[in-house]
Amino acid sequence: MSRIHEALKKAEQERASTQGGVPSGLATAPVAEAPRYEEIEIARRPPNLGMPDLGGPFSLETLLARCPQTAWNPDPQTMLFMNGNDSAKGTEEYRTLRSRLYHIREKMPLKKLLVTSALPKEGKSFTSANLAQVMVRQHGRRALLIDADLRGPRLHQMLGAPQGPGLAEYLLGKADEVSVIQRGPMEGLFFIAAGESIEDPAEMVASGRLKILLQRVEPAFDWIIIDSPPAIPVSDASVLAKACDGVLMVVRSNATPSDLARKARMEFPDQMLVGVVLNGTDRDEAEYARYYYESYEKKVLPTQS
Repeated sequence: MSRIHEALKKAEQERASTQGGVPSGLATAPVAEAPRYEEIEIARRPPNLGMPDLGGPFSLETLLARCPQTAWNPDPQTMLFMNGNDSAKGTEEYRTLRSRLYHIREKMPLKKLLVTSALPKEGKSFTSANLAQVMVRQHGRRALLIDADLRGPRLHQMLGAPQGPGLAEYLLGKADEVSVIQRGPMEGLFFIAAGESIEDPAEMVASGRLKILLQRVEPAFDWIIIDSPPAIPVSDASVLAKACDGVLMVVRSNATPSDLARKARMEFPDQMLVGVVLNGTDRDEAEYARYYYESYEKKVLPTQS
């Protein structure tokens, strides 16, 4: 008998004697049990670092009780609905955009809206912030504005709000949902800033923790508007879109190359692209901008049976 066979037989006898079993004559190597799916998911989550786990969706009462009002100093040149002039240039266009989005909502689920552009400096952050503001101008409406552009955040500067704690801290497990939500001076408007600078933003937004955040806060809001990085330079926008109901593209008039606009549009499924905002037009171009938006909306909306 070979030494290997003898060693295996001896190991089997010893194991059987300690467990009260009967030796089988030939030992077999124990097979480790595969980890369950739940264990794998838990292992992948960022550490909570002592922050309370809310466990599930929470109500408006919980939000208001745990989210104190913070002092903001908004930029009156860019925050159109915070300067006390409801008839300022551009305000009526955002009211029209609001109406269009509510019209789309009648045909498809639409609450979590991603706002992006092909390239930087096309006005996506300007559009995100003012769209959130015009949403809460309607009585009783609540909107959550999230700065998910972790590479070049600007919304906190426009709103004059603290930069953190924000989305980055939540994704890193350093803060819970309510700890990163700011409640500003405009009734019904809430804000999650980008937070601290982090490495590998694309990996963090793809971790699944952002989806958990949206699931938990969604019941407390009528709209959740997410400002994302541009779609062409980095992959963040397409990843963020998977957690949203629709995508709104911002194109800058006489600036965005048409081929890059088409390329950015291809980053998202047809059924998710709800429309295009033509930014930077003058009054002479207003009618063209309205026609452009309506035509694009009809083109990309799914056919209703």
